[in-house]
Amino acid sequence: MQLSHGGESSPTGAPVARWSVEQVLALAPDAASRKAGTRLGAAGPWSGTGSDASGAVWGLCKGSGSTPYRTVVDTTGPAYACSCPSRKFPCKHALGLLLLRASDDGAFRPAEPADWAEEWLAGRRARAARESGPAAGGDRARGPADPAAARRRAERRAERVTGGAQELEQRLADLLRGGLAATDRSGYGLWEETAARMVDAQAPGLAARVRELGAITGSGPGWPIRLLEECGLLHLLDTAWLGRDRLPDPLAATVRTRVGLPVSAEGPPVRDQWLVLAQYDTPDGKIVARRIWLYGRGSGRTALLLSFGAAGRSPAQALPVGATIDAELTPYPGGGQLRAELGEQFGATTAAGPPPGIAAAAAPAVYGNALRDDPWLDAWPVTLRDVIPVPSKDGWQLADAHADAHAVARTDAHAETHGGTRTGSALPIAPAALSRPGLWKLVALSGGGPVTVFGEIGHRGFEPFAAWDPGEEEEGAGTTGGPVVQLV
Repeated sequence: MQLSHGGESSPTGAPVARWSVEQVLALAPDAASRKAGTRLGAAGPWSGTGSDASGAVWGLCKGSGSTPYRTVVDTTGPAYACSCPSRKFPCKHALGLLLLRASDDGAFRPAEPADWAEEWLAGRRARAARESGPAAGGDRARGPADPAAARRRAERRAERVTGGAQELEQRLADLLRGGLAATDRSGYGLWEETAARMVDAQAPGLAARVRELGAITGSGPGWPIRLLEECGLLHLLDTAWLGRDRLPDPLAATVRTRVGLPVSAEGPPVRDQWLVLAQYDTPDGKIVARRIWLYGRGSGRTALLLSFGAAGRSPAQALPVGATIDAELTPYPGGGQLRAELGEQFGATTAAGPPPGIAAAAAPAVYGNALRDDPWLDAWPVTLRDVIPVPSKDGWQLADAHADAHAVARTDAHAETHGGTRTGSALPIAPAALSRPGLWKLVALSGGGPVTVFGEIGHRGFEPFAAWDPGEEEEGAGTTGGPVVQLV
């Protein structure tokens, strides 16, 4: 990853990263904000801009009214504040301010923050001090005010979920007895009614899986096979919940999460230099889920930060893709322990190259091993090194750049003969990624040469999220070439 203009010293001695234009645009909550922020990324509407060594930038942006909007960004968070009425986070003014700094550092003079910016920054530091102080730790140590009442509530909910799982098992049995091929005639109402029963049973995870079953019947040729596979996984989850007392603790925790019971981060905090691999939003009903993937340079762990935005608001948590943050992460319980909670951050974001990767041929085994801890995984994060995007009969695939040319030809011939995709030396790109502009970004970045790609591998193929310029080197080997390119 390459910063647009290098870095500057912070009070902690670490460099404050000056983000590239692409990193700034990656923080935008949606395409409209990205477009509006780009229009404000020039010096014209701005006045009173400045920055300090702690990573804060601020400025006044002329709007439609007589009073300019006051915008301040703490890039070490990152965190944003603006006097505009926008409900988006970050707003277009914060994006414009960061874009201006990325493209024209001369527009910012080193100075002490303006009074209004200093007031917000001081309040932010005070809150951080309170949250990390002894009193906060004591509050967490005391736990719930009434543990007995909390335990009774948990037991009552578990009873409701058990009743829902038993009812769902009966409905699955009736479905199979009547024949899967006939389910397309019953319409989506059957699935929605069953999902509503799972919501009543306080098992939102089961409800979500039932709704997914209803969408399979109209998903094209071969849908009965896919429906049978998903029914089998749902049956496995039901029986796992009903027999959870006999499961190993990590798998039991995974089952509780999969049925939809709330869990909290409880593992020992892991401090590391975390590389921000990718960030993207996905709609989940009336809310938006934001996923941020991180890689620990010291621990070698991959972690997922998950946050949500409701009622038209984007999730608050955002990190610049391609940067590295010195921070603590607390993992959630479960077999894979990928999800984590972002804790205290130390110092500022810094530059870093891509993470170490594996060959395409090794990726399916990584996914297979992860399924032993969580049989309901749709995909698993992995970084592929030295792969080339190439067209295939049914779409695109990522081929190993070092594979033997004759072996590649043989696997291609086998794929065409049997109607499948190349195996071993290449991974098919998942259908969901074939219609995204990110695929063509990846092809253009590669130019027929090898690239490093981060994404998820699952039973539908590999879904790319980010790629590094061929000039980049792996972590620990130096940083050269262009910046990370987001593909989602």
